[in-house]
Amino acid sequence: MTTEEGNCLGWAARDPTGVLSPYKFNRRVVGADDVSIRITHCGVCYADVVWTKNKYGDSQYPVVPGHEIAGIVTDVGPNNHRFKVGDHVGVGTYVSTCRNCEYCDDGFENHCSEGSVYTFNGVDVDGTVTKGGYSSYIVVHERYCYKIPDNYPLASAAPLLCAGITVYSPMIRHKMNQPGKSLGVIGLGGLGHMAVKFGKAFGLNVTVLSTSISKKEEALSLLKADKFVISSDEQQMKDCAKSLDFIIDSAAGDHQFDPYMSLLKTNGTLVLVGFPSEIKLSPVSLNIGSKTIAGSVTGGTKTTQEMINFCAEHKIYPEIEVIPIQYANEALERLINRDVKYRFVIDIESSLK
Repeated sequence: MTTEEGNCLGWAARDPTGVLSPYKFNRRVVGADDVSIRITHCGVCYADVVWTKNKYGDSQYPVVPGHEIAGIVTDVGPNNHRFKVGDHVGVGTYVSTCRNCEYCDDGFENHCSEGSVYTFNGVDVDGTVTKGGYSSYIVVHERYCYKIPDNYPLASAAPLLCAGITVYSPMIRHKMNQPGKSLGVIGLGGLGHMAVKFGKAFGLNVTVLSTSISKKEEALSLLKADKFVISSDEQQMKDCAKSLDFIIDSAAGDHQFDPYMSLLKTNGTLVLVGFPSEIKLSPVSLNIGSKTIAGSVTGGTKTTQEMINFCAEHKIYPEIEVIPIQYANEALERLINRDVKYRFVIDIESSLK
């Protein structure tokens, strides 16, 4: 159900060129369990590139991207008991699930048996195509909204809703929060830099593994990593052999896995959070040393709220570049070219008019 024509202003891509421009559309009226949120900020994720440019062949145009949403509650439905008008809240990568399956019951809604409804380019319960955070407001079922503490900046909160939870969730699940253990982080982008920050907050000894020497200074001085290894340098990799308890692999491009597996200690674990085109490794890399390779995507509602609270308590903030909505097309091109440190955040509140 919608109200008057064009009650929400957003920026949308109309075709696979991915070019965004202003677009008016309708949001549903606030239902009994819903929260209406005035969006103040939205992070820019590579998923925005994927679906604005129809990389998977399933884009439903017009596409209004954005699934790292932060804002302020303006209305709540009568069944809502978690939020009130004026609360600071976030919305992540999904806005609905079946709420009945074993995974939803256990707080792993991102693995819902019926499939999660993505925040944009998904099909909502009313049959409409979901539209994301490059817009003035959004209406979401309360279960998929997260309380952001008032003292935590909304601009900083936005990237937590995808980049942050994507690394935090597997770090908790695989017990990478044990002080004194050692963590390797492959790739130092939006996800990787958050893995470094979480690792340091957990008391881990953190090594950044990168092919780019240009990232060394910021990895050590800004992000406070303990060590920086050029992964294309065979001697440096050899010197690091069997030294890591855990590895978070956030590299987006194709890369070899055997060299990184050799860095793990016995019983060590590598978690893949990126999407290379394939995974190839020798069985020796797994079997000798009883090592594990696992995958992960985002996180459930319970873990997401825990992560936000953890960031607020420990003053963990993503490194962001705040931009106006009018810069969104350039930002997406820069993201494709890996020219961002470390996450773009759109100032929706000030620039979307």
